[in-house]
Amino acid sequence: MGNLIRWGIIGCGQVTEVKSGPAYKQVEGFEIIAVMRRNLSLAKNYAERHQIESFYNNADELIENEKVDAVYIATPPDTHEYYALKVAEAGKICCIEKPMAPGYKACRSIKNAFDQKGLPLFVAYYRRSLPRFEKIKAVLDDQTIGELRHISWRFSKPASEIDASKDYNWRTDSKIAHGGYFDDLASHGLDLFIHLLGDIVEVSGISINQQHLYSARDAVSASWLHQTAVTGSGYWNFGAFEKRDSVEIIGSQGKISFSVFEEKPVEVITNEAYDTFFIDNPKHIQFYHVANMKKALEGGMVHPSTGTTATHTSWVMDKILGKI
Repeated sequence: MGNLIRWGIIGCGQVTEVKSGPAYKQVEGFEIIAVMRRNLSLAKNYAERHQIESFYNNADELIENEKVDAVYIATPPDTHEYYALKVAEAGKICCIEKPMAPGYKACRSIKNAFDQKGLPLFVAYYRRSLPRFEKIKAVLDDQTIGELRHISWRFSKPASEIDASKDYNWRTDSKIAHGGYFDDLASHGLDLFIHLLGDIVEVSGISINQQHLYSARDAVSASWLHQTAVTGSGYWNFGAFEKRDSVEIIGSQGKISFSVFEEKPVEVITNEAYDTFFIDNPKHIQFYHVANMKKALEGGMVHPSTGTTATHTSWVMDKILGKI
């Protein structure tokens, strides 16, 4: 790859303001030269505020821009496949926001298109690259808590004001996200667990709509088996009385507890000791994910989050939701 990789962003909305967009400018050898949003005035506003030379309200114009080497797709999931196939056809590098697409079939379609062209494809499951979770992986790999036995995740939160009002929210529209918040949030954790413990080989789940505030599912439970013989279980409820995000990995000689989303210390308890550590996330939380893309493109590493890994995560999600 050349020294400088010039990126275009399709969908320069909220997620690109702080979480991801600035990282593409901070990583040496990356540059953002074009952005697209359906509202041209908003695209122009974004470009001016972030000192980006070109802006569009037509994705084809961005993709076809000869100066653009790579495209970051940051639109809602229901358009990911549509835009990704265009990027693959144009022969360009791509990173897609998570989830990669609303379902396993669409993810396979995207992955196959990039595989056939021999093009790099990344997906923004950035927790795989965060130092906090890399430290957790090191603790597990060092067998600090012995042989690993089971992982459990308990996630719940009360219905939000927008949920209770029944105002439209694409995140809870079953046509865009069948599992609602489960699609948006649980995918992060399940993808991380696969990174920590290996691919999931068996999985089943139950999902229903308990609140009837929107069309998507709002209550999900699941059990699964990793290829490393670690069993797993989880529940996710988006209409419970408390906000909770707790993960526990049990080993033969101890356990490790942490949160997927909340800024809490990691606890490590063994037969002989109690330890805790906390590693701050970067201001631009996708920084390490983006930095690792540059390393991967230079041949310095295999990126932890690719079209292959994200397609597997999508398979797990669809199995839990009973879609396959």
